[in-house]
Amino acid sequence: MARPPGGKLPKVKVPRRGPGSLPTRQQIIDFIASSPIPVGKREIAKAFKVGSADRVALKGMLKEIERSGPVERGHHRRLAPVGALPEIAVVEVTGIDAEGEPVVRLLGSDPSVAMPTIRLAAGRRGGAETLGAGERAIARFRRQDDGSYQAAVVRKIEPQGERVLGVYKAGPDGTGRIMPTDRRDKTTYRIRANEGLNAADGDLVLAEPLPVPRLGLPHAQVIERLGKMGDPKAISLIAIHQQGIPVGFPEAALKEAEAAKPVSLGTRTDLRDFPLVTIDGADARDFDDAVWAAPDTDPANPGGWHLLVAIADVSWYVRPGSALDRAAKERGNSVYFPDRVVPMLPEALSNELCSLKPAVERACMAIHIWLDADGKKLKHQAVRGLMRSAARLTYEQVQAAMDGRPDDTTGPLLDPVIKPLYGAYAALDLARRKRGTLELDLPERRVVLGADGTVERIDQRERLDSHKLIEEFMIAANVAAAETLEKVHKPCMYRVHDAPDPEKLVALREFLEGLDIHALKLSKGQVVRPMHFNRILSAAEGRPEAAMINELVLRSQAQAMYAPDNLGHFGLALQRYAHFTSPIRRYADLLVHRAIVVGLHLGEGGLEQVDPEGFTELGLDLSRLERRAAAAERSAVDRYLVAYMADQVGQILPGRVNGVTRFGLFVTLAESGADGLIPISTLPADYYHHDEAAHRLVGQRSGRVYRLGDTVDVRLAEADPVAGGLTFQLIDGGGEDRVSRKGQRLLRSPPPGAKRKFDKPGRKRPGTAPRRR
Repeated sequence: MARPPGGKLPKVKVPRRGPGSLPTRQQIIDFIASSPIPVGKREIAKAFKVGSADRVALKGMLKEIERSGPVERGHHRRLAPVGALPEIAVVEVTGIDAEGEPVVRLLGSDPSVAMPTIRLAAGRRGGAETLGAGERAIARFRRQDDGSYQAAVVRKIEPQGERVLGVYKAGPDGTGRIMPTDRRDKTTYRIRANEGLNAADGDLVLAEPLPVPRLGLPHAQVIERLGKMGDPKAISLIAIHQQGIPVGFPEAALKEAEAAKPVSLGTRTDLRDFPLVTIDGADARDFDDAVWAAPDTDPANPGGWHLLVAIADVSWYVRPGSALDRAAKERGNSVYFPDRVVPMLPEALSNELCSLKPAVERACMAIHIWLDADGKKLKHQAVRGLMRSAARLTYEQVQAAMDGRPDDTTGPLLDPVIKPLYGAYAALDLARRKRGTLELDLPERRVVLGADGTVERIDQRERLDSHKLIEEFMIAANVAAAETLEKVHKPCMYRVHDAPDPEKLVALREFLEGLDIHALKLSKGQVVRPMHFNRILSAAEGRPEAAMINELVLRSQAQAMYAPDNLGHFGLALQRYAHFTSPIRRYADLLVHRAIVVGLHLGEGGLEQVDPEGFTELGLDLSRLERRAAAAERSAVDRYLVAYMADQVGQILPGRVNGVTRFGLFVTLAESGADGLIPISTLPADYYHHDEAAHRLVGQRSGRVYRLGDTVDVRLAEADPVAGGLTFQLIDGGGEDRVSRKGQRLLRSPPPGAKRKFDKPGRKRPGTAPRRR
């Protein structure tokens, strides 16, 4: 139990009693109430000099007092007055009072319930002098004579530190357990009776781990209840909390957003006569880019095009150093889930003043681009303008109009607006093909939710020409933005994509040659280009392994990131590239807008003086936040797929091996695209070697081989909604070819049940390692 410094319990005055008698009920209650820390049966027996013969009777009295008296049992079965603080818990400093002392609260306590005063005790481990507002620590409590508590800091908890997101399982006597939602965390956490924040069985909770006891399960304290695990909304909540994504905005940021007003023309360029249109998904809520195109009227440019890409002027509303700026920088980008969006900016901006809604005037940053007939950029001009969108269109609407099925909205726009857009896109597409961008074909899953929030179906996103049109317009604007900043010598936060690691190329080539694909042939010192990978993809087209090869080519690429040093963009085959087109949802784009504003002297809201080292660190931080958002989005989609597959447990489903690890095979199901694991322990009994370079598992005794890309039939053995994982059992496919220890192919494996030499029950084949099940 918790003890004060010195290791001894404090002296408590005990009433005198006759020899051989037990203390009265009230005497025990008074003793528990007067102790500054919880006490157990042993301490009570010692204090009242209860002999061994009376210990059973004392135990009965304590149980009766607990059932009906003003005490409750806590950690290690210690007794304390009802409402007393636990021996040890997590505290948070909520502020500093008028005397400079920290104001402390028990983390996870109900703010509507009055709590005793908690004062931090100064000490060499940390205390009032080392904890600031908003900081947290694990502390031990001692009740004072005036009913307040003194908290001695055991260990300071770093921001966004140890937290556990899990499902609460109620136990007896108000205790409970937490089963983590992170499939990598196999720990079960114990929750004491007074540290569960009234969580009910099946609640999704956030908890802070407490110091691990010497024996038994580790302990944690519930600090927030997030709802029921079975609630469809819990899926995205799990991803949000696991990745530490901020959800609410500071009050100061919300006030700034609410106070923002529409802009007038002033010194802005008037773009209101251009019939700009937004083209987005049907479920989009923020419209941050609008496009227009027309044939170039310059007779010196026959067949050329004039493009206009207008982007919401976020830099006008989100000024450097403001509360809005700090909140946006902390988030880095918006995060998109099937049931919600966690925006980078408050909705007063992201869905209103910075959203290019039709028929309303909006502040914008815009780039005029002039192309020749082959899509080569001749010149461009960036302006700060005022625009008015002519229509809000969807990708499906625009494509249907071009395919001869216009509706009431697209009909009047077809000839003057939509057809010129496709004409300019044809030129941009021609230029893209000439420069040789990487042409990966990677299907994207789309989770479609029903009215009740549950998964209705899993679709594959359709890639229409209208999608490609917008992509090419945005790429052209991004290149022009980067060139503008280079011309005016202002800092640019480039979007860089380096060439692939040579070691990855060697591994990829060796694997492809095993499939008789010899398209990746590079002479020594030759510079690798996207066209080399396009040859691979062309050679794989139409083959059963095509999807796997596209995935492998993707894995061989470097990761795109943000940096002020220009490395070019390998995948797009561009010498310079910067994100300019989505400042509502990406902070990097906002930085580019600000740099253009100051570089072209376009008014207020420009980029402040940049510290080169700090700008580099900011690029690294934005890259990290982008990866965080991608991980959260991917995690949510995976969990939705698990929920969708839950009623198919036991069914046999076709799939393909998409990953080979030392602990098993990852399989992607053909119909839903859901991923799951075949544990190595469930494969036919053998010792399997993981051949990482060849992406395969090789059975040492049988010679069975399981390769990346194998088609398999699997039985869905488990769909775990807590951990968000699927577990499969191999039914058929893969493992038929046999190889020798030297890698040469042997005969196919004998049929099931056939006897082999040395395969006797209970014996190990000579010269082999123990079986890995």
